[in-house]
Amino acid sequence: MEFQRKFLVNKVPELSNYSNEYITQGYISTDPIIRIRQVDDQYFASMKSFGHLAREKFRMPINKEQFESLEKKVESNFIKKHRYFIPIGNGLTAKLDIYEEDLNKLLTIEVNFASRAQAESFLAPDWFGADITHDSRYRNNNLARFGVPN
Repeated sequence: MEFQRKFLVNKVPELSNYSNEYITQGYISTDPIIRIRQVDDQYFASMKSFGHLAREKFRMPINKEQFESLEKKVESNFIKKHRYFIPIGNGLTAKLDIYEEDLNKLLTIEVNFASRAQAESFLAPDWFGADITHDSRYRNNNLARFGVPN
C-alpha cells in the first residue's frame, strides 16, 4: 500500500544540493492504471489502483527493449520531468517534480508516508503550496491525457 500526499509549490528551494533524476512515463491504460516509466537508464512497468491518499501499487523492472515495445501502446502524451529529492525532516523526503513540454511550468511535490495516520497528520512546510492530494486533475495519468488544469 502506498500512502502519498501531493501539493503544488509556493517557492522552489535552491536545488543544486539535492539528488535528482529524469523521468519519462506513459500510460498504456488509465482504467486500470498501467504505466511504463524510464528513470535515467532504468525501466519499469507499474500498475496502480484507484484512490488518492492510499493506493495499491505494483512495480516491475523491465529492459529497454520491453519499454520500447510497450511505448507503442501508450494511449496519451508522455510525461517528462525532473524529480528532485529534498529531505524535509522526520525521515520524510519531498519529491519535487518540474515538468517539461506540454506540462511546462507545472511544479508538484509528492511525499510518501509509512501509514495513513502519518499522511493525515503531516504539516507541510511553508514552501509547499495547495494540497492537491484529492484533486484527480493533478494525477499523472490525467495530466498525460488532459494537460495542466486551469
